[in-house]
Amino acid sequence: MLSQGYRTGQIQGFRLLLSNSVEHLLFQSDIRSALEKEGWLITHDPLFIKVEELDFFIDLAGEKILAAEKDGFKIAVEIKSFIGASDLASFYIALGQFLSYRSALRKKQPNRILYLAINQDVYNNFFSNRFIQELIAEHQLKLLIFDAIQQGIILWKE
Repeated sequence: MLSQGYRTGQIQGFRLLLSNSVEHLLFQSDIRSALEKEGWLITHDPLFIKVEELDFFIDLAGEKILAAEKDGFKIAVEIKSFIGASDLASFYIALGQFLSYRSALRKKQPNRILYLAINQDVYNNFFSNRFIQELIAEHQLKLLIFDAIQQGIILWKE
């Protein structure tokens, strides 16, 4: 059974697993480099968690998750590009995944803190909306805002 966000295809007799999105190709290496520049040790790429019969790769819909550790702190980072047709639709997906992943982490790795990584342009243009800010506060999302060009972390927003 395939995770949501993937489909199979046939090309000349080969069975393929195709991502519905290439978003993970856009920012995963940028976030990884930015974390490593700040002294984080990447421990899992992606992070696999099993909760009862459910497998969480925290890599659904073509997104990447990194697990890292620094000074005894452990984090998991869910990277979102918001390149879809609608920022609001992308936010719905990101919020649902974040809440599911956070719950899975609480069960299996309660000492690991989950962050949602977004590009600074997405943060400035969409996440600055007052209603979106209210949703972030209500659901206690932790954000990691990054600069893809400089491959640097701009802000850790608790």
